[in-house]
Amino acid sequence: MIRIVLAEDQRMLLGALGSLLDLEDDMEVVGKASNGVEVLTLVHQLNPDVCIMDIEMPSKTGLDAAEELKEHECKVIILTTFARSGYFERARKANVMGYLLKDSPSEDLAKSIRSIMEGRRVYAPELIDLAFSGEDNPLTEREHQVLELIADGKNTKEIASQMYITTGTVRNYISVILDKLDVSNRIEAISRFKEKGWFK
Repeated sequence: MIRIVLAEDQRMLLGALGSLLDLEDDMEVVGKASNGVEVLTLVHQLNPDVCIMDIEMPSKTGLDAAEELKEHECKVIILTTFARSGYFERARKANVMGYLLKDSPSEDLAKSIRSIMEGRRVYAPELIDLAFSGEDNPLTEREHQVLELIADGKNTKEIASQMYITTGTVRNYISVILDKLDVSNRIEAISRFKEKGWFK
């Protein structure tokens, strides 16, 4: 019997996924979580064979949780609506065995779980295309850091203080970031960066 823990913050979807997998003769859902912190607790308590989780969840994202489970024997599958190269890259680095999209046919999920239990990796075809489209994050590590601080709600002065640089240098960084991302303001820069899945 393949023992599964599910993590999904949309209750209805969590229930539906659980019922769907429990219909399979060789699978049993042993735990359900609605955020990344709960799922880590369940995996350590129950030692399931497989953990299936969404990316965007409260408290801790699915990718953060996957990174913490990297050394765990439990096989991690990401099930998400987001086909983003940055997310996929992070998932691969976290040794995630499967990355599937929520709009895939439901029977694909059970098939994928069985393949993963046999040691194969299963990635949605759209992601393979994305991974080889070669679109990389154009920002340097410092520019990335500035944008993350902006996304955290920090103003120019606070960023300067935190990074031990002048406010003028921060403004220069911001102007380069807007230019590289081809956007006209900070809000657009954050959403473009998020859209691409480039936030760490």
